[in-house]
Amino acid sequence: MKFSYLSPLRTMWWGFTTLLLLLLAGPAWATHLVGGEMDLLHQTGSTYTLTLTLYFDAINGDPAALDQNLTAGIFEKSTNRLLTSVVLPLTTNTFVSYTNPACAVGSLSTRKLLYSKNITLDAATYASAGGYYAAVERCCRNLTISNILSPGGAGQTFYLEFPAVVRNGAAFVDSTPRIFPALGDYACLNTLFYYDFGGQDPDGDSLAYDMVTPLNGHSTALNNTPAPAAAPYSPVTWTAGLGTANQIPGAPALGINARTGRLTVRPNRLGLFVFGVRCSEYRKGVKIGETRRDFQLYVLNCPSNNPPAVTVQAGGRRFVAGRDTVRLLPGGSRCLTIRYTDPDPSTTLTLTAQPVNFTDATTAPRFTTSTSGTVSGARDTLTATLCFPECADTQGRVYRVNVLVADNGCPLPKRDTVQVAFVAAPPPTTTPVLTTSFPPEPGPNAAPVVVRVSLGQPYAATLLGTDSAPNPLALSATGRGFDLAAAGMRFSAQNGAGRATATFDWLPACGLATARDTGLVVQFALAQSGACQPHTLTRTIRFEVIRPTDSLAFRPPNIITPNGDGLNEFFALDQALPPNFCESQFAGVSIFSRWGQQVYQSPARSFHWPGAGVSALYYYLVTFTDGRRFKGWLEVRP
Repeated sequence: MKFSYLSPLRTMWWGFTTLLLLLLAGPAWATHLVGGEMDLLHQTGSTYTLTLTLYFDAINGDPAALDQNLTAGIFEKSTNRLLTSVVLPLTTNTFVSYTNPACAVGSLSTRKLLYSKNITLDAATYASAGGYYAAVERCCRNLTISNILSPGGAGQTFYLEFPAVVRNGAAFVDSTPRIFPALGDYACLNTLFYYDFGGQDPDGDSLAYDMVTPLNGHSTALNNTPAPAAAPYSPVTWTAGLGTANQIPGAPALGINARTGRLTVRPNRLGLFVFGVRCSEYRKGVKIGETRRDFQLYVLNCPSNNPPAVTVQAGGRRFVAGRDTVRLLPGGSRCLTIRYTDPDPSTTLTLTAQPVNFTDATTAPRFTTSTSGTVSGARDTLTATLCFPECADTQGRVYRVNVLVADNGCPLPKRDTVQVAFVAAPPPTTTPVLTTSFPPEPGPNAAPVVVRVSLGQPYAATLLGTDSAPNPLALSATGRGFDLAAAGMRFSAQNGAGRATATFDWLPACGLATARDTGLVVQFALAQSGACQPHTLTRTIRFEVIRPTDSLAFRPPNIITPNGDGLNEFFALDQALPPNFCESQFAGVSIFSRWGQQVYQSPARSFHWPGAGVSALYYYLVTFTDGRRFKGWLEVRP
């Protein structure tokens, strides 16, 4: 279906076009306008960008007619007074793309030309309550247009309206709607054609759409780029039986959704048709501007394309839209079976699922199998599986999702849709439990529990995480500002579904492990995953090294009697001083006479001083490497 008719279609249309061109040939510049629109975009302060988008027939148009600049006039609406003329240079020249490039026909190719320039709209000039309009006039349209009289001599007026830049004494900033993706497609006789002509407004204003008769204006075949002229602009003249509400005849005739901008038509006449659309913008219920677009649509006699069909099965039976509601309950199936087919052979079909009344991504279903395939005919049915997330939760409300199948037919895909109503409840939430052999916490929001360990003595603890549901659990340990291994700590975990165990070991040693002021803070965590609302539990422990006690009173000897009787023969402090500990090591001892003269010095902790041989009073000073000092006096009695 996708390729079988393109070659004869091209041949038919090329012949049709060539014949018309031979019979109706005119000046090279006379057959090139496809359509276009204008927009005004605020930049900063009083600076705006005025842009004209012109669509140019790349098949019938002579490249010599492609203007390098066009002139826009800006007028005051209440008086039709010309305020300024703006020369718009050509800034961009690209091609309009087909919705489905494989459906391209040689008789339809359109260039998109952008003419743009920054302008200044100052408050002193543009303050009229009635607003303003901008217009560009250019002739001529395609000779082959079917629904207006004398198309080869008909021009186009590109037109937009915008408000004053000041209102009630305050600045009033407005960018006009930037409307419509360009139409690169054609329609098929007696087949529904649809296209999204919806626009966007940079200010968030409300947009409304309606069909309007395209404007001809003042341009003619002899004066194809007239100087800016004020409204009114004459409309084109419809052929007999056609008009604003019936621009492309059909059942239905061409129309546009006033809210969405979606064009629809089921044309019943072949030919090339011009049409006009108006987009009006409203702010707080008041119309503040509008922009118009003219465009063309080819209606061709295409080979037939039958629509695809899609069905949905839930719980082993066919789902009936409008009657059934799928209920997704914990422990039950959360998947739907989708069957889709097309009576046309060699059709490529594509499935999509589109939420209708919700935006929650955790509830949106996803296909778990392929969503595209080719059928060989009416009896060939493809199957796919659409599953809802385990945590989908509609909170008791009925959600809806469209299951849509589209073919790859030309010019636009044909579709079939089943709207599935569903309610979903997630599995119950469980909270894991963490137990450890660490000392218990004194209460919530308490400071970290302190564990004190002697230097060189191993410490071990165990941790256990459990979950009444088989959710995956993982235990971890993280040092706050330090590496566990560098501090002599080791953590080993065995994680699993519903249960996790771990051991913690520490052998304190000098260095990082002896951080004195804050200790070493470790955060232990039990993380639950797989649950719809996963939990993480933590325990924070501060580890400290127990120092050898230095709180005992320093009681050194204060008298020695070096008289040879074997008692109190020398001065020694080894047993009286605090023991050496990591960074706190004995540095030295100095002994002084009562007049401050040093009489002895030693770096050895095990020093022995026998005195100086005379009775006297002495003073000593002992220092440690961490800055601690011990001093006192000593009497010598030989």
